[in-house]
Amino acid sequence: MTNLLPEMTEIWRQTLNWQPTVQQQTQFQKLYELILEGNRQQNLTRIVEPQEFWEKHLWDSLRGIVPLLSANFYPASPAIIDIGTGAGFPGVPVAITVLNCTITLLDSTRKKITFLDNISSELALTNAKTIVGRAEEIGQHFQYRQAYDIALIRAVGAASVCAEYTLPLLKQGGLAIIYRGNWTEDETTTLQNAVNQLGGVVESIEQFTTPLSHSIRHCVYLRKVANTPANFPRAVGVPTQKPL
Repeated sequence: MTNLLPEMTEIWRQTLNWQPTVQQQTQFQKLYELILEGNRQQNLTRIVEPQEFWEKHLWDSLRGIVPLLSANFYPASPAIIDIGTGAGFPGVPVAITVLNCTITLLDSTRKKITFLDNISSELALTNAKTIVGRAEEIGQHFQYRQAYDIALIRAVGAASVCAEYTLPLLKQGGLAIIYRGNWTEDETTTLQNAVNQLGGVVESIEQFTTPLSHSIRHCVYLRKVANTPANFPRAVGVPTQKPL
């Protein structure tokens, strides 16, 4: 018995003004099956029920990139990095959806990256590549620093830590998208202070409700407006131990 993901065409349209093609729907289904299979070997996700998977992994991943789903996003072929991608969220749904992007999936766990390499070939995702590494290290590497138009980060640490991981990797004018559950005014103040030091501004903080379980979520959008000073990101572990 195959677990079938719900199609949710109407909800996609109403909430994101977008809907998957037949091929994308097939890829989502295949991704779901590969994750269920991979879960037997390693702990990828606790979210395995079809509707919950649809909402918390597919819909949530794409809700953060609503700006890219509209036809007038600039640049037309963005270079994206997903930091701490884990089982591939939000990066893999983004790769399936934004066909003209190139997306780099970054994780420090080799087993997860090996799994994602397999997913990429099974789903024929020619626009996805992977790196095993830590954000603090690749943020100081000339090949990756200031190389991306968009940096995605979900379920990783405090927002100021996310800012320190993402902003050094962005080109000037680039966008960091931080996926959050709850959000408070205090967090905004702390984040603004951190972002000022990193060459960014808080462009917007969006609150929304998920379509099935009606939980409150937030997406924080940071714009890079100036060069990030060379001492950021700090050494591995420092951003989490001593957040800005």
